[in-house]
Amino acid sequence: QELRSGHFWRGVLAELVATLIFVGVVLGASAAPGPLAPALAGGLVAGGLVCALGGPQANPALSLALLCTRKLSTLRGAAGVLAQCTGATLASAAARAALPDDTGLVTRVSAVGTAGTALAWETFATFQLALAAFTAAEHSAPQAGLVLGSAVAAGALAAGPFSGGSMNPARSLGPAIVTGVWDDHWVS
Repeated sequence: QELRSGHFWRGVLAELVATLIFVGVVLGASAAPGPLAPALAGGLVAGGLVCALGGPQANPALSLALLCTRKLSTLRGAAGVLAQCTGATLASAAARAALPDDTGLVTRVSAVGTAGTALAWETFATFQLALAAFTAAEHSAPQAGLVLGSAVAAGALAAGPFSGGSMNPARSLGPAIVTGVWDDHWVS
C-alpha cells in the first residue's frame, strides 16, 4: 500500500534530487584547492535543501540512523538509499564530464594518517551529523537548515584532512563508481 502512495514517491524523488544537488555542489567546490570550499559549499547546500525541500536526508548514513531508530519504514529507507546512490552517481557523472580532471572527486585517506585514523575521524564526524539531524527534526525549517548545514561544514572541516570528510556514503560511492577509484573506499 505504501508503494501506491504519492507521498512515498515524492519522498523518494526528493531524496534523488536532494542528493544530486548536494553531491553536485560539493564536487564542483572540490575543484578549488583546499578543504574550505567543499566544506562551506556542503554546509550551505545542506541547509538550503532542508529549508527548500523540508528535510530529505540525502545521505544513506542518516537514512540508516532513522531506520535503526524506527523513524523511517524499511521500504522507505531502502527506496531512499537507492535514490540517494542514484542521485550521487548522476551528479558524479556530470561533474566528471564538466571538470577538467577528476582528482578532487573521490574522497581519499590522506597522507596525514592511516586508514584507521581516517575511519575514526569519519565516524566522529558522521556521529555529530546524525546527532544534529535528530535535533533538527524537532525544529522549524530555518533552524533545522542552520543546524544541519553547520554540522555538515564542521564535520567536513574536522575530518577532511584525514578522510576527505564525506560523512555521506552516497557522496563517496558516486565518484567511485564513475571514476573506478576504490582506494580505501570502505573508510568513507
